[in-house]
Amino acid sequence: MLVTEALTKRFATLTAVQDLTLRVEPGEVLGFLGPNGAGKSTTMKMITGFLAPTSGTANVCGHDVIREPAAARRKLGYLPEGAPAWGEMVPAAFLRFMADIRGVKGAERARRIDAVVDQLQLASVLQQPIATLSKGFKRRVGLAQALLHDPPVLIMDEPTDGLDPNQKHHVRSLIREIAAEKTIVISTHILEEVESVCTRAVIISGGHLLADDTPAGLLTRSRYRDAVQVTLREPDTSAREALAALPGVRDVEIAADGQTLTVLGEDGLATATRVRELCSERGWRVEALRAEGGRLDDVFRDITRSEAA
Repeated sequence: MLVTEALTKRFATLTAVQDLTLRVEPGEVLGFLGPNGAGKSTTMKMITGFLAPTSGTANVCGHDVIREPAAARRKLGYLPEGAPAWGEMVPAAFLRFMADIRGVKGAERARRIDAVVDQLQLASVLQQPIATLSKGFKRRVGLAQALLHDPPVLIMDEPTDGLDPNQKHHVRSLIREIAAEKTIVISTHILEEVESVCTRAVIISGGHLLADDTPAGLLTRSRYRDAVQVTLREPDTSAREALAALPGVRDVEIAADGQTLTVLGEDGLATATRVRELCSERGWRVEALRAEGGRLDDVFRDITRSEAA
């Protein structure tokens, strides 16, 4: 559905994207991650035809974005960063205009507009100038136009940026709902979004592809995989040393409050059992105890720091 081969973009002496090769299959939700300036938006602009690659190729549903730009764009829905739109237009007129540009006419146009208005809960702002909408509603209007022609490939740059928690939940649920019949690429800096909706994640930095795995696969690289976090009701100066002496424990981190300790062990459940038994033996009153599955932000920092070094 979406293929890039050695995709490269240079701006004078700056190489923004270098030899990026990706293949995204039907039904995949790909999280596209990287620090600021990593080349994420540049890659998306090349795939959508806004920028011509310096070298390499990008194909959407078998159509080369340079040789067959119109055919490739017909298969694409694109939500750019910032969701730009004409501020003086109201969403109703904007969506009609976008439908006309996409060649969606007559009864089908009305049906598709009604569908995206319902999906993105836009009925209350349809006649309000876009310039006066909140950032969250502007984002939802932008997503509505990307879905308007029911494209098989959907590319979104920070789709939940500016949304409140309820709106984020709604948009993520929508992504999961439509994922079965589309190929979706999401550029985001919100790592919980990757764990929530993505079936696969790639990390780029300095224009280079550094990692390509499922979110669960990336979590196995976290130093907090199989860690156990215990929170004591009162600080105990002997707790860190005692926990570090347990079998299979690599290290113990202690929070500034002196009450929350993270035990880095080799087996989460076995380590949790040992920690619980030690707490009982020492008479420590436990506020909370939980095993961790890893931290994606920890993996992200490790991978991108290595590239920077």
